[in-house]
Amino acid sequence: MNLKRLMPLAVVGVLSAATTVGTMHYLDNNNNNNQDFSYFHSSNKDAQFASLNTSAVGDDFVKAAKIAVPAVVTVKNYQKRAGRTQNMDQDLFDFFFGNPFGNGQRNQGQPQVPDGLPSGLGSGVIISPDGYIITNNHVVEHATKLEVQLSNKKTYTATLVGTDPSTDIALLKVEEKGLPYLNFANSDLAEVGQWVLAIGNPLGMTSTVTSGIISAKGRSIDLLREKSRTPIESFIQTDAVINRGNSGGALVNTNGDLVGINSAISSTTGYYQGYGFAVPSNLARKVVEDIKKFGIVQRAFLGTSNIDLSDEAVVKQYNLRNKANLKPGVGIYIVEVADNSGAKDAGLKSGDIIKKVDGQNITDFADLSLAIGRKRPGDSVSVTFLRDGKEITKNVVLKDQMGNTKYRSKAELSVKEKLGADFVTLNERQKVYFGINNGVGVVNIAEDGLLASIQMNNENIIIEINGKPVNSQKDIEKILDGYKGQVNVKYLDENGRLTSRGFKMP
Repeated sequence: MNLKRLMPLAVVGVLSAATTVGTMHYLDNNNNNNQDFSYFHSSNKDAQFASLNTSAVGDDFVKAAKIAVPAVVTVKNYQKRAGRTQNMDQDLFDFFFGNPFGNGQRNQGQPQVPDGLPSGLGSGVIISPDGYIITNNHVVEHATKLEVQLSNKKTYTATLVGTDPSTDIALLKVEEKGLPYLNFANSDLAEVGQWVLAIGNPLGMTSTVTSGIISAKGRSIDLLREKSRTPIESFIQTDAVINRGNSGGALVNTNGDLVGINSAISSTTGYYQGYGFAVPSNLARKVVEDIKKFGIVQRAFLGTSNIDLSDEAVVKQYNLRNKANLKPGVGIYIVEVADNSGAKDAGLKSGDIIKKVDGQNITDFADLSLAIGRKRPGDSVSVTFLRDGKEITKNVVLKDQMGNTKYRSKAELSVKEKLGADFVTLNERQKVYFGINNGVGVVNIAEDGLLASIQMNNENIIIEINGKPVNSQKDIEKILDGYKGQVNVKYLDENGRLTSRGFKMP
């Protein structure tokens, strides 16, 4: 009796199970033709467990390190100048961070470097198998001899091909073939939060690898203004550990490609405190390509003087000085447009607010300097700006500072551009004061000019050039225009001492 009573229930159960399985089978087969719905999730390798596979991250770092370490070199800077410090990075770091020992002084009491030892050590990155090496300008400045040591300890004497203080980039060359080298990544595609490795020679410890992420992009830290009248600062910020000696080294992604050139840290002690800065690879690549091909950087200018609206302090100061009512915000406010500039030709005006260049948002001056700094004279850029609340877009053909749209070689520069300074005519009272019969004042010395190469400083006074007295810029140009060869300059230094030094006119 009990069995008879249970039989109908069993039959119902079997039929229900069969129906369920059949329905599921039908839906699963139907899903092959209709991907919008699936009863079960069929893995197409688009899902994974949420646990962190740390070995995978480690493998990425190992791969990148194996690629990058052999291409990162030690740069040794030798100098003959008395009183230079043991750390060649010191001048730039002291300017930005102060003395690491906390007294705020500039190493004037430190001992001289013994003969035969480098004045300092930095890093560099091999970027071609035939021996071209990129590094920082401040790593090689004032050097009378440069040596490069590979990770395998092999050493070469390096030639300085050229420098660019505006970006703190320099290009070296060693005579060798088949060297390991790094490829440039597209730094525009680098993202905040992305893993990176910093590779260099911090504190004299060669081939050191540290890891971190990209913390920010487009950072301006007002570091290069002492070195250039037209600095370009739009650094990649990273929390990968960087210290003295890392300057000129590589910041690479997990593929081992070059994302940036490590240049500086922000610190109250002079040592790492979590903030490192690298020149973006796209900007660095443009600079070294120019130096290699032309001997100088082909610098393009928009031709405007500007206010960064994101800097409230600057906006406030401008308002107080000019009795204006400019509002802080995002973008670049044009104060003035230079004659014979690309901006003037395109019809940009004072009061326009630049919002985009080539479709990329311009939030501050760092964005604008990078967008224009990567261009060359003759390049055309699309500039979007606000005028009376209306958005307007115009194409601007960029020019150099002399109003040219064509490339120029080093030999084609004017005498003033080659010397890298402005000249001031002295009056008779000044000549009497200094006890001289003739002379011309020197101001606005550019770090990459010939006068800077012989350690001339602002407010020095040139007395003679090649034994001929000078009293004006015209006198200097008359002596040196078209001249090639050794030039001897006699001048009064900042202490009033008569000094004589020379350089070769290209």
